[in-house]
Amino acid sequence: MKKPVTRLLGAVVTVATLGLSPMTPVTADEVKIPVGSQAERSEADLPRTGMSQARVRDSWGTPRETRGPVGDPPISQWHYDGFVVYFEGNHVIHTVLKRDR
Repeated sequence: MKKPVTRLLGAVVTVATLGLSPMTPVTADEVKIPVGSQAERSEADLPRTGMSQARVRDSWGTPRETRGPVGDPPISQWHYDGFVVYFEGNHVIHTVLKRDR
């Protein structure tokens, strides 16, 4: 009879020592991260997939900054005031709107 009581007492002491009594409330903070909002891509005047670098330059002018090319296949970036154009070789693969800060 003493063994089950000893085990129970040991468990209670362990739980109390760790501060995990049944009366301890469990709390957590809720972190909300806003999702960046971007205009509808179909409404924005942006370079489209497949356009050549020459056509992008003719339509939007000289980029403010260029990076690359790097890697294989070669990927380069052209930075304009409101967006970044990513090229694979000579053709647009993606255009990303810059987030207003």
